[in-house]
Amino acid sequence: MLHELRVYASINKRIYSHFRLRKVKTAMKILLLLLSFALPAVALAQSSPLPAVPTTKILAIGHILPAAKDRTSIMPSEVRETVKLYLAGKIDSWYVRRDQPGVVFLMNVSTVQEAHDLLEALPLGKAGIMEFELIPIGPLSPLNYLLVEPAKP
Repeated sequence: MLHELRVYASINKRIYSHFRLRKVKTAMKILLLLLSFALPAVALAQSSPLPAVPTTKILAIGHILPAAKDRTSIMPSEVRETVKLYLAGKIDSWYVRRDQPGVVFLMNVSTVQEAHDLLEALPLGKAGIMEFELIPIGPLSPLNYLLVEPAKP
């Protein structure tokens, strides 16, 4: 009986080793497959910069100037003119800032100058009460790495 238990234990060890080896081999195959996709992207990154992407929107982050006068009398016309820009498709979405008085607009314009001109024409801009930081944004350029064809074996 002791001999049978030793044989059984020996067989179990071999089976365990076999399956463990299969797991390692499978993991290595997966790693090699992932590397085959990653290496062309690394080669592209080293050989050439990412293609330029167009500016498709402007992120406008507005804040009330510290020396600003009372704005309560201007706000009805400010809101009315901002709604007009929204309905004209120039403002895609708008938010209130939670850290300080101000707004954030995602604008459907392709140049900082156009965004600046539109925002300065609003009543708070004309009165010198609000100013904006304007950030041009566009499509996520690192997505170009997904377009690299993997090397043929």
